[in-house]
Amino acid sequence: MLRVENVSKDWKEFKLRNISFEVNKGEYFIILGPSGAGKTLLLEVIAGIFIPDSGRIFMNDEDITFLPPEKRDLAYIPQNYALFPHMRVYDNIAYGLKLRKISKVEIEKKVKEIAEILGISHLLHRKPKTLSGGEAQRVAIARALVLEPKLLLLDEPFANLDVQTRAKLIQEMKRWRKELNFTALHVTHSFEEAVSLGDRVGVMLNGKLIQTGEVREVFGKPKNEEVARFLGFENIIDGIAEGRILKANGILIELPTEAKGKVRIGIRPEDIIISNEPIKTSARNEFKAKVLAIEDLGSLIRLTLDIGGIELKAFITRSSLIEMGIKEGKEVYVSFKATAIHVF
Repeated sequence: MLRVENVSKDWKEFKLRNISFEVNKGEYFIILGPSGAGKTLLLEVIAGIFIPDSGRIFMNDEDITFLPPEKRDLAYIPQNYALFPHMRVYDNIAYGLKLRKISKVEIEKKVKEIAEILGISHLLHRKPKTLSGGEAQRVAIARALVLEPKLLLLDEPFANLDVQTRAKLIQEMKRWRKELNFTALHVTHSFEEAVSLGDRVGVMLNGKLIQTGEVREVFGKPKNEEVARFLGFENIIDGIAEGRILKANGILIELPTEAKGKVRIGIRPEDIIISNEPIKTSARNEFKAKVLAIEDLGSLIRLTLDIGGIELKAFITRSSLIEMGIKEGKEVYVSFKATAIHVF
């Protein structure tokens, strides 16, 4: 359906470099990346707000690179929703249909249908300034979907919402997608949104699309260290591999696969288990470690640990920290499965 070929664009501090990917019909595709990666600029180029410096954009094999936004049959929802403040919710949703000169009867039918599906029928008489963030987001989505676009473009759609509203809307988006069968390209920095909604994901860093694939594949097998660090592999260790054993600073680590020579591995902090006593199972790497630092992250505690000169980060709960009596300088046991290791 959508095909982006070698698109580059410079705009102020943002740059896109040779971006290529495809979104298939009926697919929910996530572009995942940190702030400043160029995600919004990419959506704006696809939407037709900006023309790329080089490269091409195709929709159903038609070159739309230079078409104005209104001729692309796309619906773009910016991060601020861009609702018309002087119009009622009904008129905001109906706006695009009126531009298409659809009859009043048909407009009323379509607006009521989409409002019912998105649970905003009771808001149709209201003005945008009276809406909560979640309600405004639903209206913006309704205004886009009522046009039955070929592709829905969503720019950080849940970024301005509180945690509970965000979680609810993510679940509702899954239901709306099943009911309305739309195709979406959604950019975000949220791992939760990528995992919950995405059929496939592309990781975007510094204006480049580094890796694309199914969500489980990309999160489980990052292409390189840069992607791995972004996806939460905070622990990167260099060593010499011989078969399924990695030697690093005199520490022997069991690997999930055979390797030879210089190797770099990554381990997520959440895959490391901390205990006061040794845990003996054949599936685990286990080491004695010293607690170097304790960092309060709110719901979790991040520990910095030293294992024979190798620093590791691990997460534990606040209750585990108290129960185990963990303090800086304390010795603990650290263990992780070989299958939790990613070999670069």
